[in-house]
Amino acid sequence: MTGQEHLFNCPQCDHEKKKLSVNVDKNVFKCWVCDWSGKNIYRIVKRYGSTDNRYEWRSFVEQIEIENFSDKLFSPVLKKETTKLALPREFISLANKNLPNTSLYPLNYLKSRGIDKNNIIKWKMGYCPTGKYAGRVLIPSFSEEGEINYFVTRSYDNDWKKYINPDVSRDIVFNYPYVDFDEEVVIVEGVFDAVKAGTNSIPILGSTLNENSKLFYEIVKNDTCVYLALDPDAIKKTNCIIDLLLRHDIETYFVDASPYADVGEMTSEQFLERKQRAVLLDSNNYLLSRITRI
Repeated sequence: MTGQEHLFNCPQCDHEKKKLSVNVDKNVFKCWVCDWSGKNIYRIVKRYGSTDNRYEWRSFVEQIEIENFSDKLFSPVLKKETTKLALPREFISLANKNLPNTSLYPLNYLKSRGIDKNNIIKWKMGYCPTGKYAGRVLIPSFSEEGEINYFVTRSYDNDWKKYINPDVSRDIVFNYPYVDFDEEVVIVEGVFDAVKAGTNSIPILGSTLNENSKLFYEIVKNDTCVYLALDPDAIKKTNCIIDLLLRHDIETYFVDASPYADVGEMTSEQFLERKQRAVLLDSNNYLLSRITRI
């Protein structure tokens, strides 16, 4: 023990010296070799301890073990047959150096939403000047195999229908190849929210999270820490997702986006500040927060 910190051998990197620093009072930990860190010591106990260790820790902090991980979550996943999807033939990538004059309109729209060239390249944004998706910015999603499995289109010319998306399943992990489930993920509503939320942000595309969804499977399988940043008016959906995550013992933080309508209205810096102030949820403080809102 050094001051308020306890030093242990790190189970993550298995370094020979005691380099894992654990501060019980602040409920934080950090390994000075592999840089593994977190804001909840129970994350170590849950990942590397036995069932008895988990119960002992819950008893120590006067909390109750809500539910063990369900065996079915770790059973082999049967791959569903997916519909082959291709980008519209009218699609023009905005990541190209030489762009036609028609690109001025979608570029101006994206700029008005605080989206720069780096975002355009990272998210492989483009647009369609003609066809079914004419006058729309298009953002594609790629499967684990690198194939297109979905795309979102958003009108930039004031069409009454803001979004027109393909008629295929939304049960996907949007841009799976770019998500690291060993790190914390941010769950947001839409793609433009994910752009502002930054690295490891996953849009649920106006849907929700349930025990049968691919995203939930990956979160539980990898014991991924989740930051939940849904639209402030989606209270019922947010509560259902929090209930689900806590039931399965997922380390969950709530990011308050109000008074903004959604994360997409913020700048990336504003969202980062909100994320840093996110509240770690457990069964006690979450229940209390729900009661106070009644």
